[in-house]
Amino acid sequence: MYLALIGMIIVSVTMVYSYFLASRQAEVERNRLELYAETLKSVVSNSLDVQDDKNVEFLILQKISDIPVILEDEEGNLQGENFGREVDKEFLEKEKAKFLASGKEPIESIGYSRYIYYQNSRLYRYITLFPIIQFLMLGAFMLLGYIGFSSSRKAEQNRVWAGMAKETAHQLGTPISAILAWIEHLKAEPDIKPEQMEIIDELRNDVGRLELIADRFSKIGSDPILVQTNIVEKVKETLDYMQKRASRKVAFEFKADNATVFCNINHHLFAWVIENLMRNSLDAMDGVGKIEVAISVKEDEAFIDLTDTGKGIASGKFKTVFQPGYSTKKRGWGLGLSLAKRIIENYHKGKIFVKSSKVNEGTTFSIQLPLLAV
Repeated sequence: MYLALIGMIIVSVTMVYSYFLASRQAEVERNRLELYAETLKSVVSNSLDVQDDKNVEFLILQKISDIPVILEDEEGNLQGENFGREVDKEFLEKEKAKFLASGKEPIESIGYSRYIYYQNSRLYRYITLFPIIQFLMLGAFMLLGYIGFSSSRKAEQNRVWAGMAKETAHQLGTPISAILAWIEHLKAEPDIKPEQMEIIDELRNDVGRLELIADRFSKIGSDPILVQTNIVEKVKETLDYMQKRASRKVAFEFKADNATVFCNINHHLFAWVIENLMRNSLDAMDGVGKIEVAISVKEDEAFIDLTDTGKGIASGKFKTVFQPGYSTKKRGWGLGLSLAKRIIENYHKGKIFVKSSKVNEGTTFSIQLPLLAV
C-alpha cells in the first residue's frame, strides 16, 4: 500500500508537470503560427510580386515543419502542409471539422493563408503521452514487485510451517517412546488381571495413534507418496474411528453413490484432513447434533461433502477460515484448516472450500479430488 501510494504521488506530480509542459508547448506553437500569419501579412502588403509571396510562405512553412497545418484561401480552397503524407480534399475537410469541433479558433492571415487550422506537433503529443507511459511502467513494476513479494512470503510461510510441523513430530517422539516402555513394563507384571490387560491394550492403541500423528507432522513440507486408493473405504474408516470417540448425542451418517471411488491420496495426510474437519464439526456442535458425510462423482471429479448441524459460518468468512491463525476456539493456533487446504490443494491437486453455511444452522465443507479411471 505504501508503494502504491508513493507511486500514485509520483505519477500525479509527473502528470501535473507534463500538463504544464504541454500547455506551454501548445502556446508556443500557436504563437509561432500567429507570427507566421503576421509575417505573411507584412510581406504581402509590401510586395507586388506574387511569386515572392509564395517563396516567403514556403520558407516560413519549412521553419515550422513539425506543426501540421491546413491553409484556407479567400475562396475556401484548402491546402495541407507538414502532414508527412499525401493528403486529399476529403482528409483536409475532416481535419478542419475536427479542429472547429474542438472549440479552437483558426488564425487569420491573408491571401493563400486567409485562415490557418493546425494540429499540435509530435513533441506535444509525446509530452502528453509521457505520464501514461510512466504510469504503465510503474504499474508493471509494482505488479512484478507484488508477485515477487507474495511468492517470497508464501515460501517463507511454507518453511515456517514445515519446520514447526517437523519439530512437533520430533518433540512427540521422546514421550511416545517413554510411554511405550512403560506399557511393556506393565505387561510384564506377573499378577496382571485381564481387565487391566484390556486397558493396557487400549493405551497401546492410543499411543499408536500418537505415532501416526507424529508421522503425519513429519511429512509436512516433504513430497508425500500418493497411492491409488478407494476413498469410500478410507473415509468410512476415519468416520468410524471418530464416531467411537465422539459423544453419544452426535449422530453419524455416511452415504456414497458408488462403492468404489479411486483417487491418488496419501493415506496419513488425507485421513488427517477428514479427521480435522470432523473434529471441527464436533467442536461446533458442542457434543450434540448430526454429522453427515456424502461421497459423489461428477464427470472426472470426486466430491466429499461433510455437513454438520453446528454454529455455522458467516458468509463473509468462507475464505477467511482457511487463513493461518483464524480460529473461533479459545485454544488452538488456527492452523488446522490452513494445513488441510495445503494438503488437499498442494499435495493432492484438489480443492477444499465451504460449500454452504448458515449461522446457527450448520456448515458443509466440500473436498474435490481428481478421479482415477480404473
